[in-house]
Amino acid sequence: MIAAMRVFHIGTGGIALVVAPLAMATVKGGRAHRMWGKVYFWAMAAVSLSAAIIAIWRPLVFLGLLSIFSFYSAFRGYRILTLKKSPASLLDWSAAAGLLAAGVGLVILAIWTPASIRLPSPMVALVFGLLAAKGAISDMRSFSAGAKIKMGWWYAHMEGMLVSYIAALTAFSAVNFESFPRAIVWLWPTAVGAPIIMIWTSYYRRKFAEGGEPKVSV
Repeated sequence: MIAAMRVFHIGTGGIALVVAPLAMATVKGGRAHRMWGKVYFWAMAAVSLSAAIIAIWRPLVFLGLLSIFSFYSAFRGYRILTLKKSPASLLDWSAAAGLLAAGVGLVILAIWTPASIRLPSPMVALVFGLLAAKGAISDMRSFSAGAKIKMGWWYAHMEGMLVSYIAALTAFSAVNFESFPRAIVWLWPTAVGAPIIMIWTSYYRRKFAEGGEPKVSV
């Protein structure tokens, strides 16, 4: 069963890696963008679910906590499209609380790692733990305050989807580049992807400042 789950995990991960660039390259809000975005979201959901099952079976605490982080990013990016004019629900609060718990768990693993737990690097666990906790707290604050930033839903959608794609690239790197130092293998997608997200966000801020809100539907 676990062997079949691993095949399923790899297959859906491959789909996510391939279709995400298609969604990025198509016109935002267009039919193709929405279609590839939905395929990517459900592929990431399958990847995270299968990773969680494998993590529980073996068990692999680090993988399980990381699967929560990777899926939440895609969930938040997809979910925000339905929250443009609606307040956050119990589902959103619960998901953010789960992410916060996962982030705290990763930080604890970075500080204190039992011999029975396989960990690629304390630094890796610390970085992902802090990012997860920061993201969860930021989302909870936005839930409480409501939408304050013009086009905030757009940035949240873009950031969530791109962060989840960074997670997919990280998993691919960790599996296929084992000959390189573990910290580099696990962290280079974040080191490269984070500046790209900031640059892309700045581009759209300038674009929206010129007027016009895109029409995006789920």
